[in-house]
Amino acid sequence: MRRPRRRAAFVRMVCLAGLCLAAAGCSRTAVSGSTPAGSGPSLQAVLWEKPVSSMELSYADQFSVDHYQGGYDLITIKEGGRFLVLPEGGDAETASSLVPEELPKDITVLRRPLDHIYLAATSAMDFFSGLDAVDRVTLSGTDVSGWYLDAPKEALKAGSMVYAGKYNTPDYELILSEGCDLAIESTMIYHAPEVKEQLEKLGIPVLAERSSYESSPLGRMEWIRLYGVLLGKEEEAKALFDRELQALEPLKEQSPSQKTAAFFYVTSKGYVNVRKPGDYVTRMIQMAGGEYLPRLAPEEENALSTMNLQMEAFYSACKDADVLIYNSTIDGELSSVAELLGKSPLLADFKAVREGNVWCTGKNLFQETMGLGQMIRELHQIFTETAPDSSSMRYIHKLN
Repeated sequence: MRRPRRRAAFVRMVCLAGLCLAAAGCSRTAVSGSTPAGSGPSLQAVLWEKPVSSMELSYADQFSVDHYQGGYDLITIKEGGRFLVLPEGGDAETASSLVPEELPKDITVLRRPLDHIYLAATSAMDFFSGLDAVDRVTLSGTDVSGWYLDAPKEALKAGSMVYAGKYNTPDYELILSEGCDLAIESTMIYHAPEVKEQLEKLGIPVLAERSSYESSPLGRMEWIRLYGVLLGKEEEAKALFDRELQALEPLKEQSPSQKTAAFFYVTSKGYVNVRKPGDYVTRMIQMAGGEYLPRLAPEEENALSTMNLQMEAFYSACKDADVLIYNSTIDGELSSVAELLGKSPLLADFKAVREGNVWCTGKNLFQETMGLGQMIRELHQIFTETAPDSSSMRYIHKLN
């Protein structure tokens, strides 16, 4: 069943009038800095003191979290602003009264529980799944056909989650009628700034998450700890992340396999799309004991983690690779080497094709962010075992 529509009557009035909520309704609103009797220390007194503690991150460098007295958490996202998470409990009026007038404009206030979330960043869904909090996402920016994860598929079919339009064409009326308390977007939202602005005008805070900007696969997984803060499940999130690190410990003690691997797909125009040096996929291959091909010269940092090569250039750089891994994300999964060769006859001359060491990722890999550790372990099998059994693998399969 769908959740009750907490603000439906109000929203209908707003939508019919064609108006947005005024600034007083926005999450950044500056309200009185006074503290109601018995409610604990004022936020004004707490926030500008030294944090009680800060989250110790092992790999992620795109966010940080500071903990303050009274259960307040301040999340800072690189190039994405700051988010002050108020502790759960009490009524909304009391919680709002704790926000001081001089709160910096780059701080967005969020109040737990956040349980009516619009999620347009597909890579974040796996964090909710891992924290047993998929029910907090009641609005999806992806419909059933676009999900490869079971949990959102089932929720959408059951009606406990509803499709509310893509990130750049959201259904504002539906999002408001469902009482949305947070929109989580990918950085693609910056290509549709008018959408972000409109959501914020309607009183809906927007968090653009940057886990995809982490160059380390472990850094991407560590974002589960940010979601643990948002959802009030910080200890559970840390435990899940630590468990993934522990599972990778045995790989640290092993020497590189000396095997080379190319990770690629062929575009509709015949170019070969490969990962740049330093990309998280190349680091996964290195962590698994392989050496990534092609050996490209480092380029200036930018948002693009891939580049296109002419097929002839790819052939020259990667024809002797021990392993070929086809990226199914854009072009679709392959089931045979014959399908691969249909992309280009030149691929038949590659060493990995001749020796039968060609693999393909599953579509689920890039939505199951917490599965990156398992993917590293599967790559390790490919690089170190004589006859790796792909039937036991979740994220990659062998092409015959």
